[in-house]
Amino acid sequence: MPVKFKVLQRKNPQDILAPEKFYAAAIADGETDLERLAELISYQCTVTEADCYAVLMSLEHNIIGELNEGRIVKLGRLGNFQVGLSSEGKDTAEEVSSSVIKKNRILFRPGKKMRNLLSTLSYKKVS
Repeated sequence: MPVKFKVLQRKNPQDILAPEKFYAAAIADGETDLERLAELISYQCTVTEADCYAVLMSLEHNIIGELNEGRIVKLGRLGNFQVGLSSEGKDTAEEVSSSVIKKNRILFRPGKKMRNLLSTLSYKKVS
């Protein structure tokens, strides 16, 4: 099934006076939550849906805890999670402290199979 996209007109944030251009933007086609993942997994193995859900909840809890400790969380072939930062630039190393951190985010680096998915996707324009 193709990934749906729509066309959006946007300004260039680097040059507000430049004419707007048109861009493709992916459209989500529903959601899958932990309960649904637990159900799907339980159909593929001998573990019950409730057990799968408990494991997924524990996985979430432990990923958060490990990221909070500053660790990279490696989930094998699935990929890796890591905390990333953006900060103001300073002239000297001594001037850099936690107060210059302006943004933080969780980075996900997909594993090989997931990266390869991107090269096999097809797309469908919707209005």
